[in-house]
Amino acid sequence: MTQAKSHVIYAPSKEAPCGVKSVFLAGTTNKVDSHDWREVLSTALSDVPVTIYNPYRADWDSSWREDIEFAPYREQVEWELKKQDKADIVVIYFHPATQAPVSLLEFGLCARVPGKAIVVCPEGYWKRGNVQIVCDIYGVEMVDSTDGLREAVVRRLPVSL
Repeated sequence: MTQAKSHVIYAPSKEAPCGVKSVFLAGTTNKVDSHDWREVLSTALSDVPVTIYNPYRADWDSSWREDIEFAPYREQVEWELKKQDKADIVVIYFHPATQAPVSLLEFGLCARVPGKAIVVCPEGYWKRGNVQIVCDIYGVEMVDSTDGLREAVVRRLPVSL
C-alpha cells in the first residue's frame, strides 16, 4: 500500500500546511449524495503532495447560532476565510440540489484572483448561468461534474511532482 502524500486539515485545526500547494474545498456541505464529494476528492489526491483544507467539522451542532457573537460559529467562519485566502486553489462545488448562498459568496471572493478557483457547476444548479458568466469573464476554470476535479487540481501543481 502506498503511503498518502497529501495532508488533510479539518476545521478548526491550526496545523501548518505541509504540501507543495494547498487546496481549500468550498461548496456544498449538505448531505445530498450517497458520498461526500470532499472525501472522494481528498482520496483521489492522496498520491499528490498537497495540503487539503476541509471545512467539515465532526463536532458541528445544528443548534449553533449564525451570529458573530456566538464563538464556535465565528471560529468556523473565520477559519474558512483565512484558509481560503491562504490556499493556492479553492475548489467550489455548486450541487444542483442546493442553493449554496455561502458558496456563491466564497466564489465571489476568489473569482478575480487569476488561477485561484476551480468551479464545479453541473446542469440544474439554480444560478448556473451567473456562475458560467463570472467564470468566462474572469477566466475561472469550470467543470460540469466532480469527475474531472482531480485532473483540474493536478494541472495547477508544479510539473516536477
